[in-house]
Amino acid sequence: MKTKTIVMTVALCFVAVAVAFANPNMGTWKLNEAKSKFPPGVTKNTTVVYEAAGDSVKVTVDGVTADGKPTHSEWTGKFDGKDYPLAGDPSADTRSYKTMGDRNMELTNKKGGKITSTGKIAVSADGKTRTVTVSGTDAKGMKMEYTAVYDKQ
Repeated sequence: MKTKTIVMTVALCFVAVAVAFANPNMGTWKLNEAKSKFPPGVTKNTTVVYEAAGDSVKVTVDGVTADGKPTHSEWTGKFDGKDYPLAGDPSADTRSYKTMGDRNMELTNKKGGKITSTGKIAVSADGKTRTVTVSGTDAKGMKMEYTAVYDKQ
């Protein structure tokens, strides 16, 4: 009985990792500024990395503020629509991702339980381009909207 339980547990772990890797967002994405649309003063996320972290996903974001200062944030969780802690983002302390079909996701950032921004993520059919459309408020409370286009590395 113990052997059967161990085998089933290992099998479920492999399935969880396979599901995480099957998401087309997985991998490294570089910002394509020429195709993106940012208003003045918005922080630009220049590199976004999605990688497996056990049965979860780790998202690491590096970027630059409008005045050239580097930014770095990290999130680890599941694409299940639940809030998970976000570190390094002054405008949010939790983030949730929810899968919407094969190539689309929605994200919600919150600070102190209040929504600060929402977004839609779409990966192209060929898996080479990722478009993120975000609206909300920045760390200073200013309204912002932008579209960031990323190329798969």
